[in-house]
Amino acid sequence: MIGLFKVKEKQREESQNTNRRGASTVKKQSAGELRLHKDISELNLPKSCKISFPNGKNDLMNFEVTIKPDEGYYMNGKFVFSFQVSNVYPHEAPKVKCKTKVYHPNIDLEGNVCLNILREDWKPVLNINTVIYGLFHLFTEPNYEDPLNHDAAAVLRDNPKLFENNVKRAMMGGHVGETSFPRCM
Repeated sequence: MIGLFKVKEKQREESQNTNRRGASTVKKQSAGELRLHKDISELNLPKSCKISFPNGKNDLMNFEVTIKPDEGYYMNGKFVFSFQVSNVYPHEAPKVKCKTKVYHPNIDLEGNVCLNILREDWKPVLNINTVIYGLFHLFTEPNYEDPLNHDAAAVLRDNPKLFENNVKRAMMGGHVGETSFPRCM
């Protein structure tokens, strides 16, 4: 035990000496950053999903995922999601927002995403890969039973053909009702 205290004391002295010489100290990574680094290094994304770091690789806690569905109603669309990960990750789910305005029952017009693993079903054993696959699944199997956009959900439930036409119109930069959408194809 005494040896451990001597090692800690020596490390503290070295750190102080380094600081006196004007060198910057190395930022210690939080447990959340370490876990996120592991998650990102182990990503196994479908070919229709890409990850990017708009603030540079030094800011792992904020990144974007682009999903380009290759099947379903949203085929050939391009949807960008921002991820904000807290330092207490994985004990808290990442904050995910859709940056692309989309006509979707599980994504509202402000970009909020209704995905159970981002809310009540989040568990620390889940990871970023799981979240990305969950988002991808929203585009291949939209769910009208747990909507954020109630109008889109009702159309999907009651008239799937009209829903398909509305999705295509929105993705091409048109209007659905009073709402205009930017082109995302």
